[in-house]
Amino acid sequence: MTDFFESLVRGDVAAVRSVLHALDEPARRALGDELIDHVRRRRDNWWWGKEATALAVAAVGTLSTAAKAAALLGRRSVMLRDADPEPVIAEARQRGVISLADLAFRLAERLRRSQPWEGWHFTAGLLLAEKVAPPTGDAFVVGWAHAMWWQRPHGAQQHTPLLDRLRADPFLDVLLPRLFEVDGVGAELSFGGDGQAVPRVLAELTSEGRLDRTALLDGVIGRLLRGDRPGALRPFLALHEQLGPTSDEVAARGSAYLRLLADGPGPVAGLAQRALRASGGDVELESVLDTARVVLGRPEKALVRAQLSWLDRLARQNPERAADIGEVLASGVEHPAADLRDRAAALAQRHGHRPVATVTVAVAGDELPPPMSPPLAPPPITEVDELVEEVSGLIARRWPAPALERVLDGLVRLGTTERDRLATALLPVLRRGQVGAYDHIWAVFNLSVQLHGVLLAAAAPAEAAMRRDQWSGILSQSLTRTLRPFWDRPAVEPPRQSALTLVYCARLAEIGQRLDGRDDPGLLAAPTSATGTVDPTALYERLAALGDRPVWRWDLTQALLRLPVGVDEVLAARAAALGTMAGDELARWLRGDVLPVPVHRVVTVDRRERRGTYDFGYDRLPIRRTVVASSPPEGAADPLGLLTVPAQMDGHGHGGWEDLWPALLPGHRGLVAAHLLPAFASAAQEDAQEAATILPMLAECTGTGGPALDLALAYGLCARHEVDRVAALDALLMLAASGELDAPGVGGQLGALAADSQVTLTRAATPLRDAVSAGARLSVWRLLAAALPPLLAAPTPPRGTPDLLTLAAETASATGVPIEVPGLADMVARGGTSRLVTEARRLATALAA
Repeated sequence: MTDFFESLVRGDVAAVRSVLHALDEPARRALGDELIDHVRRRRDNWWWGKEATALAVAAVGTLSTAAKAAALLGRRSVMLRDADPEPVIAEARQRGVISLADLAFRLAERLRRSQPWEGWHFTAGLLLAEKVAPPTGDAFVVGWAHAMWWQRPHGAQQHTPLLDRLRADPFLDVLLPRLFEVDGVGAELSFGGDGQAVPRVLAELTSEGRLDRTALLDGVIGRLLRGDRPGALRPFLALHEQLGPTSDEVAARGSAYLRLLADGPGPVAGLAQRALRASGGDVELESVLDTARVVLGRPEKALVRAQLSWLDRLARQNPERAADIGEVLASGVEHPAADLRDRAAALAQRHGHRPVATVTVAVAGDELPPPMSPPLAPPPITEVDELVEEVSGLIARRWPAPALERVLDGLVRLGTTERDRLATALLPVLRRGQVGAYDHIWAVFNLSVQLHGVLLAAAAPAEAAMRRDQWSGILSQSLTRTLRPFWDRPAVEPPRQSALTLVYCARLAEIGQRLDGRDDPGLLAAPTSATGTVDPTALYERLAALGDRPVWRWDLTQALLRLPVGVDEVLAARAAALGTMAGDELARWLRGDVLPVPVHRVVTVDRRERRGTYDFGYDRLPIRRTVVASSPPEGAADPLGLLTVPAQMDGHGHGGWEDLWPALLPGHRGLVAAHLLPAFASAAQEDAQEAATILPMLAECTGTGGPALDLALAYGLCARHEVDRVAALDALLMLAASGELDAPGVGGQLGALAADSQVTLTRAATPLRDAVSAGARLSVWRLLAAALPPLLAAPTPPRGTPDLLTLAAETASATGVPIEVPGLADMVARGGTSRLVTEARRLATALAA
């Protein structure tokens, strides 16, 4: 049967069928067993186009059941997207053993929800040949939606208009109701230029009588009530507009429309609002008023503004209910937007509502819960099973610093005490995760590669032997880069790698060598706090427990860098009394011979020159970016590059390990922020996602923040993605609660960035308002008072400035703390009714009061 399998691999369908026709049934079934073994053993096991067609012909021509054929053809390596069902149908019918309908239903069950089109056309061809009703599973429905716009190049319907295809589609009546029930299917309908091709066709088929209008409208409303991602709901919104429900149709579904208005996402709520308003008075007024109370508290300003207008019209149309409607309008005076509050109050008074006088008590400070101490680091790993489980959970993910340090400490402990047990348990986990499978042998100063090497060395002694030369090379290159002395030493060329990469790669190389030892007590640098800090007393006790055992240089270096800043003469004397070199190092550190304080400079750098014809990422870079350059003080050495941050836009690449920076220098918050500032800026200027999520970890560290931390928070507040803005908000609240927030510094940087068009100011309003709600009224007011002067002085104040003026007026009134805002009086003096001037006037009034 060699010729058969060669024809199969070539995709020669005619030759495959020729071989099959020469076999009787027992021979076919024997060949079927060989076929399954061949597919399982084939090295280049991918089946495309003609190959997939030939394999399908062979499957229906040799296997005994539809279940076996579906199992073979449903493998991930079999791509049925371009397979031709016609020869498969012919072979199955000629043999008469496998039911094509049964095979089609089984293949439909195997369609992947994320990529149903891979086998949908092939499966649909089998169903159409048998003239059976289609399956209604989620994946098949999504594939049907995809097939509305993607036709196979050789398909007979390729150039047939969508209207004609759907009108004649035998699947339409069965699958259309499911189109409104399957989550996410709407994303497949957004095609045709404006994304409205399918909605237009469905509405036209409704007008022709081919589809039932009531069922279609009910399906749309049901889909909107269930909700979905915005992109998936867009075609259903378009279909609703195409159908254009009448007043009677809206009134019959009044309760559903009111639910959409109250609870639906913005576009859905707007659609419901327009439909209800257009229906006149056919919907019960009491239900409309109950819903209006909810709508007036929603954040969408356009929706609230339209609701106020609608209520105003209802009050004029129903004078006998004007007082009740005025009471509903009064609920809008609590809206965050000042212009909407004013509008709601004015309309409420127009229709007879008289607000109850209240006494406002000024709060002259923040009302935040006391700061919580960072949690202690988890205990060290002492069991092989726990270590393997920890590694298994971290493979192919970002390694948080506490987890990485705990794993490294566990590897050193267990790799030198239970080496065989650890290797037996860890190796299958690493193989399953393909750890190190794609690492390049020449990638030396690469944190991921070195971490993979240490893990593999702990699991396979042969791997350790292969990497010893590389580890020795890393450590020999680092011999001249001793941390101390900081002063009076020859100049050392700055490292080409980032300080983070240099220190961690040296530590990992050292740990790889330590795995050859016996009964290692663990890392000196193992953190005692979740921030990465090492308690000085704990480090002293670890050194004392070592006795005369050698101390690993980079382990001690990292441990010293993690000590809190401060002098402790008593503990220093105890450390010196140990009589060891490591004890003397600790004593000097505790007596003040610590990392020098760098010199910071705020600089704005222009975009670099394009690098060649193809420069990936160049167009995403901003025209300019404000960063903080850092350098060691005069006379100080910086062999590791810790104190040096160049004035450049994109900084050092960290290979996705930026989260380790706070744990590298947990007592130097401002320095870490300077190193990470390009990443924080990318969250606001390049739309990078999760680039600023490290900010709360930075806030938990200690040390002066300086301009780098102020800029980091300013960039974070203006980040493109909500996850990064929330992280900036959390960091701001943590710093405010601990009294370490430089609110005017953050505000000044925010205003300068926005005035220079480096960030999108409108993004900052929501996190700042959330900070006020959390209790940081005074901090936000001080921040805004510093941010507004550069904004007001700009030739054209950026969008979002009125929102900050509104929030400033609220916080100034709530705190009762007067702060002069330069440029405010000039803005008020301009006069006019623009929102900018209106909100400036509001702030000036609040300050005067």
